Amino acid sequence: MHTPTSAKSAGLVQERLEHLENVIRTDVENGAYWGARVIVARHGEVGLDATIGWADKERTRALEHDSVFTIFSMTKAMTNILCLRAIENGQFSLATKISQVIPEFAGGLREHITVFHLLTHMSGLPMLFLLKPGMPIDILEDMVRTTCEMVQAIEPAGEKCNYSPMLNQLLLGEVLRRTDPKGRAYRDIVREDLYEPLGMTSSSIGVRKDLKDRHIFPDFRGNAPIDHVGSSGLGENGAYREELAEMPWVGAVSSAPDIFRMAEMLRRGGTLDGSRILSPAMIRKARQCYTGDKPNELYKTLAHKDQWEVSPGYIGLGFSLRGTKMTNHMFGTQTSPETFGNYGAGSTIFWVDPELDMTFVCLTTGLLASNPNIVRFHRLADIAVSAGA
Repeated sequence: MHTPTSAKSAGLVQERLEHLENVIRTDVENGAYWGARVIVARHGEVGLDATIGWADKERTRALEHDSVFTIFSMTKAMTNILCLRAIENGQFSLATKISQVIPEFAGGLREHITVFHLLTHMSGLPMLFLLKPGMPIDILEDMVRTTCEMVQAIEPAGEKCNYSPMLNQLLLGEVLRRTDPKGRAYRDIVREDLYEPLGMTSSSIGVRKDLKDRHIFPDFRGNAPIDHVGSSGLGENGAYREELAEMPWVGAVSSAPDIFRMAEMLRRGGTLDGSRILSPAMIRKARQCYTGDKPNELYKTLAHKDQWEVSPGYIGLGFSLRGTKMTNHMFGTQTSPETFGNYGAGSTIFWVDPELDMTFVCLTTGLLASNPNIVRFHRLADIAVSAGA
């Protein structure tokens, strides 16, 4: 458990942290979403660690400090961090073609896709949420095989930036597995090389047995584009109940304290409590923007929907970046341009602001649609930054 220090010693203003908590509490009371776990820290000192609201719409189950959430695409951050680690270990490089590691992936435009293209969402692969209607998504081997058989690039790699909900990290997870010197499964790589060194005891790929009672099954509220089918027939969106699921793009569960530990590792330059995951040089490189002025095609579509100004994609090596354009953004408009982090479908986010030396984690229940979610986290980020002393 993180025991908040005094706001002053954390370099934060107590009144502003209380305002942030009250804004979230009001949102929950008004039914905007069901509950939230939020942690705000500066210089590594926690100023706010709040548990607000409920796990469910009916308000029958209160959120707990150690509640375990399906974190959706925040899983990508874990896969990406381990790819950066593998690069530092010499298993492959940013320039490695995916077809060099996965020969079945060779052919056509996808022949030229590299690790760099996958990390920066410039692969040229189509934006897919599933491969075939009704196909279970929780078995990595099946997903890789079907991807190689069915999916072709639709444009040359590097030409456009288009957020990949599934394919990029599906392939990166398989690259990790095939290049692992110990021959481990993806789930074991994540557990042994990330969770265990960082003390992320409430995190797993798939819903580990001992976490089931604390796990909050996501309430999609009609905001999921597909049914995420699992192989065990556990009902609608059953992939998120599977114990043995291996979905490197969306399949992790975690708690707010665990995500905070991962984010703090990044803020501290790759090391936490003596466990080194990445070098400071790699983190500095990862938080640079590699997508230039290219818009993120998915978010361009979302911006047009509500007549927002379109922003550049601002993507680093596996991380979203704040950038400089003053438009609607999950990291708000008050964080510094090099702020980096990740988020998951309508509900979860973390970011690290290197200039302010601030860490923010927020995991919520009751998914929001994409644009309301952007507005929600934009607002919370701006308030959090205002707490800086």
